[in-house]
Amino acid sequence: MDTSQNTALARALTELPGPLPVRGVIHIVIPHTDRFTVVGNHLAQHAGLSTTAVGLAVRIQSLPQGTEIGIKALAARLSEGEKLIAAALRELEAHGYLRRARTRLPSGRIVTRTVFCNQPTALLRPRVVVRPPAPPQPPPPVQDPAPEAAAAPQAPALPDVQHEEEHAPQDIAPPHNAPFVPLVPPPTAPKPPRPPLPQPGELTPELDRAATALLSDLRRHAHQLVLSENDIRQLAPAVAAWLERDTHPDTIRHTLTNDLPQPLRHPAKLLKHRLTVLLPPPLPGADDLAAPARPRIAVTPFQTCDGCERAFRAPTPGHCRDCRDYRNQHGPTQAAA
Repeated sequence: MDTSQNTALARALTELPGPLPVRGVIHIVIPHTDRFTVVGNHLAQHAGLSTTAVGLAVRIQSLPQGTEIGIKALAARLSEGEKLIAAALRELEAHGYLRRARTRLPSGRIVTRTVFCNQPTALLRPRVVVRPPAPPQPPPPVQDPAPEAAAAPQAPALPDVQHEEEHAPQDIAPPHNAPFVPLVPPPTAPKPPRPPLPQPGELTPELDRAATALLSDLRRHAHQLVLSENDIRQLAPAVAAWLERDTHPDTIRHTLTNDLPQPLRHPAKLLKHRLTVLLPPPLPGADDLAAPARPRIAVTPFQTCDGCERAFRAPTPGHCRDCRDYRNQHGPTQAAA
């Protein structure tokens, strides 16, 4: 088998046109017709990537859309180990070829979505939209003027406004020196700081003991949640903050153990994220839940007129309106008579 291959290479070498180099590699280029992948020299000759990272990038480009390219999935198909594959993926991620981001599904499960770009430098170039030119319109048909119109005096020629409008540019492309803001942040962009763990108002010995017991008991309900003593000491104040807000221990346990990702690589980081993001608000007090008092409406009481014994509304006893008017016109003596 080796002899036939060597004979075929020697025969193809004699058919190459032109003088051959004295030393170095000699390429025998046979065009591909099917099952091939186009790889740029920016990747094949990348000075900052190892040979393993370049080969892994070529392998990822040749895979169909939707193929699993996790560390364990690649280690099952390749001869390299998981540590070597993980290091190569980190190299590709540092140079912009690979991007891994965690996404929460509608069901609440967190999955890792991997995006591979065959030419990451093209994402940072300005994008100029080139619109196709408008198709030329045929000129309007020329009609022979009537004899009467030919004899009439000609009016002064007006500027061809329609011609100018037809040749006016419809869309002006942005200049090449316009500033371009990339939509995808580079891998080296600083990430926003994570929110700190919640802390109780006062970490009493009872709260600390209950929080430590709850965290230590999680492995009975989910075997993946095996925490070290250092992890429990760091997470105990956050659980104490939940207990301080009158959260039932069963509710905390269900929140921390429900719908765990598979496989779970960092249990402490997952619990820290859930304790921070899903922290419930404090329970409202009795005064907060009380119905707001309705505004009291002052009702003017009924009074009996001292002059005519008629009932009328007034804040104090006295005379009605008619009696007051009569007393103002005729005086108090006649009104009393």
